[in-house]
Amino acid sequence: MSFNRLPPLKSLYAFRYAATYLSFKEAAERLNVTQAAISQQIKTLEQTLGIELFERHTRQVVLTSEGHYLFEYTVKAFDLLEAGVKGITEDQNPNTLVISTIPSFASRWLVSRLGRFQEQEKDINIQLNPSIGLSSFTDSQLDLAIRFGQGQYEGLHSELLFKDFLLPICHPSLIDVKQPVKPQLAQLPVITDDGPDMTLVWPILQKELGATNIPINSHLHISDSTILIEALLSGQGITMTRFSLVYQLIKNGQLICPLPIHLKSFYNFYLVAPAPHFKHQKVIKFRRWIEEEVKEIKYSWQVYLTENPHSKEVQR
Repeated sequence: MSFNRLPPLKSLYAFRYAATYLSFKEAAERLNVTQAAISQQIKTLEQTLGIELFERHTRQVVLTSEGHYLFEYTVKAFDLLEAGVKGITEDQNPNTLVISTIPSFASRWLVSRLGRFQEQEKDINIQLNPSIGLSSFTDSQLDLAIRFGQGQYEGLHSELLFKDFLLPICHPSLIDVKQPVKPQLAQLPVITDDGPDMTLVWPILQKELGATNIPINSHLHISDSTILIEALLSGQGITMTRFSLVYQLIKNGQLICPLPIHLKSFYNFYLVAPAPHFKHQKVIKFRRWIEEEVKEIKYSWQVYLTENPHSKEVQR
């Protein structure tokens, strides 16, 4: 046979069950066909491949080495195909919504608001899986991901949730407002992190401070934005961070933006999932709810710009 063609799928399906039970009779019962039909499908498969897949004995059949090899791939292929069909035709757990999102968004924004969603949708249970990486939707119960990126995820559908902005942020105790601000900022330790949107912002901040010849004074590097906020609140330095993480703290006077600049984040927040998941009722309800909730972030940004009319948008 030509090696770029598969043998008949009907024969492979019969082989899957015959090899599982090592019985043509049992396979026939499982597929609700005659034993002769199973025998014919196996014979067709063997003739097509030019290989014997079973050793036939009086009361049983036994897989040949080639049969064992093919059986392993046949099971994986049909399991994957069946999972794909289920994924686009039915919701296996209509009352449980499994969400993956980055830990900082979960802890500093989402968790405190989920009670309002569950008040509206009492029949839907939430399972929240904080994760830095994009979790796989293959062979998992994951329904939806909230991701910070550029919205391009191979094989998945993404919808913009909200755009974010970056600002220089520090504790108010670090700045003497009666003295020139830029020289003070240039002397502050910088808290660095390895977020995907951070690699290009430090030269921008140095340029705005007029300190391009001064090395970044960083004694603290943090890989989690939640811990980063705690470092800011304890007055350990200045950093560039996302408005969505700190807007409430700015409003409450716990943190300040000491330099009137901002820039669009290189990344934004997206709802991400296989396209069929967006048709599940629990996802539709959650999407509708969270789109209303994030209006608070968008509104707060407009209020911030109104209250800080001199804030300048700098370019990358």
